[in-house]
Order: sequence, then C-alpha cells, then structure tokens
Amino acid sequence: MESEQARTIADEAPDCDLFFNIINRFVGLFTRESNRATRNDLAREYPFVAMDTRQVYAQLCFAKRYLGLPDEADENQRPTLLDIGCGIGNVLLFAEQLGFEVYGIEKDPYPCSIAQRLFGEEKVGQHDIWHYDRYGDFDVLYYFRPFSDREPQRRFEAMIEDRLKPGGLLIANHKNSDDIDRDPRFVRLAPDLPIWAKKGG
Repeated sequence: MESEQARTIADEAPDCDLFFNIINRFVGLFTRESNRATRNDLAREYPFVAMDTRQVYAQLCFAKRYLGLPDEADENQRPTLLDIGCGIGNVLLFAEQLGFEVYGIEKDPYPCSIAQRLFGEEKVGQHDIWHYDRYGDFDVLYYFRPFSDREPQRRFEAMIEDRLKPGGLLIANHKNSDDIDRDPRFVRLAPDLPIWAKKGG
C-alpha cells in the first residue's frame, strides 16, 4: 500500500500521473521480458520485480534531502548509491537524475545486460550478491527483496547491515526481519519509509 509520504512527494512533480504511467509501461515491458529469460532459481530467488515507481521516487527524494544533496551537485558532492539486484536499472535511472553517483549489481544475465546498456559495464556488473565485496564503499545501499525464501533473505539482510559503512543509508524494501529496529547501530529515518541510517563512529 502506498504511503502518505510517497504520495505527497510524488505529487510534487508536475503532471506526475502522466510521467509515472509512461515509465511504468516501459518498466512493465522489460519486466515481462526479464521474467521469461530469467536464470534465477525461482524456488529461492525472485526474477526481476520492479519496485513501485512512485515509492522509488519518494524514497530517493527523501534520501537526497536527508543527505543535503543540492539540485546541481558537482561530481565531488554526489553520494554513491549501489542498487543490489538492480535488474534493468530502473531505480538507477531515478537515482542518477536526482544527483546520485549510481552503481548496480545483478546476477541474472538478461536484466543485467539491459542495465549495462544504460549505464555501462563500469557502473553495472554481473555479480552474485554473496560474493560481492564492495558494499562498504557506498554511501547508500538500496534493495528490493531479492529472495523469496526466508532463510537466505534473513542472512542477506544481516550481511548488508553489517557491511554498510558507518554514516551510510540503507533503503531496504520488503525486509523479512525487523531486527534492524532493535539494532543500536541503526536509526529509522521515517516511520512510513524503509530507510535507515547507520550511526557513525
């Protein structure tokens, strides 16, 4: 269900319904193609599933404001964002336009190839989540639940929370565990958005 904050932020865009509907048509097309071509183990992993476009926009706008990212940021001001399981790169497109320096990893070959065509292989790599070793390099980590199976999803969440650098932001959609809300390392930044800051130190 769409949050009140997501609706409020999304409605700031002029003619937002028109633009979001156009975006959703393109995302839907590539989602269907990605699902037909997926090589993921569907007993445990999701194929590419697109996050709701309005919610993506709301979450990234919130992160931008929280970080104090100016509208006209130069290269030295741009926080880095990694989309873990970036699929076709739709979240990266929003993040890039909002001023983030964007990167993505994706294991599934077909959606990864789409994202690489959009951003280049230097920004998007075909990597397995478990073997990627640069999570601590980024200012913002984003994901939309990659695992359908509870056990690997909980292990994944714990791993990301451990590896996020102090001072970093986590945008974690459809988490399986609420352990993060009892973790003294983290503070939730908005009650209706799945965004946490990891305390510095």
